[in-house]
Amino acid sequence: MLNERQAGVAIEGVVRQERMETSQLAVDTHGYTDFAMALARLLGFDLCPRLKDLKQRQLYVPRGMEVPAEIAAECVASVDTSLVEAHWDALVHLTASVLSGHASAVAALARFGSAARGDPIYEAEVQRGRLLRTAFLADYFVNAAFRRELQRVLNRGEAVNALKRAIYTGRVSPAQAKRPEEMQAVADALSLLANIVMAWNTTQMQAVLNRWANRRQVIPPELIGRIAPTRLEGINLRGVFRFPIEHYADQLLPSQTAPKTSAAG
Repeated sequence: MLNERQAGVAIEGVVRQERMETSQLAVDTHGYTDFAMALARLLGFDLCPRLKDLKQRQLYVPRGMEVPAEIAAECVASVDTSLVEAHWDALVHLTASVLSGHASAVAALARFGSAARGDPIYEAEVQRGRLLRTAFLADYFVNAAFRRELQRVLNRGEAVNALKRAIYTGRVSPAQAKRPEEMQAVADALSLLANIVMAWNTTQMQAVLNRWANRRQVIPPELIGRIAPTRLEGINLRGVFRFPIEHYADQLLPSQTAPKTSAAG
């Protein structure tokens, strides 16, 4: 269920944006399934995975399709397009449910995960997913710019995860996360702290860019796009906090700072 859940969470994050401006969503191998790729395309964007073992990845084409001899060894003409046509209305209905919020992408992918093999809707969407994965691999192999951009986006996501690991180095005890809502609260708190760090970094980076702009020092836009606010060199996460308690002792501990009077008066 690992692939289905992670793919569902990634897709849900895009679907629930106020405006569907994202045309591509990059995920790592563990966040990819053929069903997820097909569902994402119906939702209006492409799932772009970084796949392991590319040499063993086959290219799927429709049954009966003539395949050039140069790539015949890597192609499998097994995609049943008639199955997709027969269940197209059900696939559209499932997509509409996710878009309208009646079903989450996580729930949809859990329902039609690998355990659903044999289900006609699952099989139909997997057929589409294999076709889409073949088109993706064709772009990946021949388009170097696309390959570099995908790698950059995936590295950016891993940098955010590394930032969260740096912020919280301990372990969540069972008492802190017994129920799903408690686990969600812990994850949300960590995300909030990571966002605070990235917001502070962004502010400092923008200040540097503004100073350079005032000196008419031009920074190429493509270079700025490669800079991420996830670095920690300028932040002391394990520093010592010093509070001038002595300045506020009379307010914090009035009984300790009140004038002493003798019992004899």
